[in-house]
Amino acid sequence: MASVFLYHVVGDLTVGKPELEEFYETETIGSAIRAIRESTECGITVWKRKTHMGMAENNDTRQQRFVGILTSLDVVSFLAKPQCLEDQDKAMKTLVSDVVVPDNALLKIVDPGIRLIDALEMMKQGVRRLLVLKSTVWKGMSKRFSILYNGKWLKNVDNSSCNNLSINVSAPSSAASSASSSSPSTPPFMRNKFCCLSREDIIRFLIGCLGALAPLPLSSISSLGAINHNYSSIDASLPAAEATQKNPGDPSAFAIMESTPDGRHRILGEISVSKLWKCDYIAAAWALANLSAGQFIMGIEDNVSSRWLTDFNNNSLDNSVESIRPRKISSMSSGYSPVSPTFGVGRGTYRGRSAPLTCKTTSSLAAVMAQMLSHRATHVWVTEGEDDDDVLVGVVGYADILVAVTSKPPSLSALTPRSII
Repeated sequence: MASVFLYHVVGDLTVGKPELEEFYETETIGSAIRAIRESTECGITVWKRKTHMGMAENNDTRQQRFVGILTSLDVVSFLAKPQCLEDQDKAMKTLVSDVVVPDNALLKIVDPGIRLIDALEMMKQGVRRLLVLKSTVWKGMSKRFSILYNGKWLKNVDNSSCNNLSINVSAPSSAASSASSSSPSTPPFMRNKFCCLSREDIIRFLIGCLGALAPLPLSSISSLGAINHNYSSIDASLPAAEATQKNPGDPSAFAIMESTPDGRHRILGEISVSKLWKCDYIAAAWALANLSAGQFIMGIEDNVSSRWLTDFNNNSLDNSVESIRPRKISSMSSGYSPVSPTFGVGRGTYRGRSAPLTCKTTSSLAAVMAQMLSHRATHVWVTEGEDDDDVLVGVVGYADILVAVTSKPPSLSALTPRSII
């Protein structure tokens, strides 16, 4: 086990993180679209409102208010329903509570003093967000390190204090968290303020500690067992609407595939939370409901449908629904041109923005992590072969990387020159 997991705590990752602004289930889908575009991991946490606005709450009651995570794929799938396409104004005013899938286990509230290894175990078990108390002063778990906060080095507490901060991996101690939040060392204006850590934040921290993780970063994803072979897929000739009828699991993505004469499959593109993150949600919904999977991914790189992939940096979003005004969509207005559903045209047709993010089985773990962070993607598809003959064999997502970095280092034979490509 790398020492970086034992001697660092979750509080190390909260420096510079903004305070959580709760998004309530009583908001509309129109508001959710704006919030998702500004979010990380292509989704937002959804909360119930407090029963009494001025009341104080502990970690248990706050945890109970968490509803689930709403993603771009959830929203587009909802807007692709026939009744939503017929009345887009009504669809955009639908409450988030009618769309979000409730799953209270996707978020856990933790104390900033919890060890990083314990946080990783939570995320390996399915937790996708950690809600961490923000404070200017806290005491770490291990006596072997101190952390720089508020411009000065802090000494660690004794063993008895460390024991009091111990937190069960499956169920964080509310007593420890409450003690931290009510500590007299925490300024009043910082109490009950939280920030949200995503799995992307964890990966970003780990890629800055590659030396401490050696030799894992240079090991191939194949040797580490990081390739997930249980991925979701849709044949390119089938309706794209099949993505609304299946649960893609984790990562939240469907591979759009083309069969080869020998019965294998090549990946042409994907329908995923990453691709839909900053798109034109109304146009994407129309395409999802009316086109085949192959046509859907071709539309992503169609220059005519620039509204499909909205450049968020150039698109000023105000607080009104007018910035994402619903409109009637057709094949002409969306930029899509119906084409033959037969896909024997070769993979070159799908190059460009619609091309999926891929790596090889021999790619190193560090290379895959860098790919995901540089593209702000939740996953990388794994292929074998060369050029147009490459075959899809699996996918690497956040959860797979977290399992890999906490596994035992592979034998030296796994560190081949190709594994660092």
